[in-house]
Amino acid sequence: MLRVSPRKGATRFGLKGTLAPRFIDPFKIVEKVGEVAYRIALPASMGQVHNVFHVSMFRGYEYDPSHVLDWQYLSLEVNGSYKEGPIEILDHKEKVLRNKFIPLVKVLWIHHNIEEATWEKESDIRAQYPELFA
Repeated sequence: MLRVSPRKGATRFGLKGTLAPRFIDPFKIVEKVGEVAYRIALPASMGQVHNVFHVSMFRGYEYDPSHVLDWQYLSLEVNGSYKEGPIEILDHKEKVLRNKFIPLVKVLWIHHNIEEATWEKESDIRAQYPELFA
């Protein structure tokens, strides 16, 4: 993975400031150029960036199967969006705020893994998707 240095006021890789990524995509090392320099294969979108970097600019990448995206067929709307909806409710809990109890449900969404399930207010989910509670 290649380290990119955030600069104050500069937009890099789509984000600005503290939200800008510190490391980007794993790249293939093409050749060793010197004692501590390597040439990497950059995509065409990064054509303006020089492709030789010092070894300190790299971080090792260990393969993790959860990093691989599962490309599924999505039916896109005209504006490029797609329908998102819940598959099932995985868990229930109540959040306590002083003298108030807020019922929450853990929702598994279409096109997402179990690790990406989110906690939502039960009243919001019940209003939008009553079939989940039948």
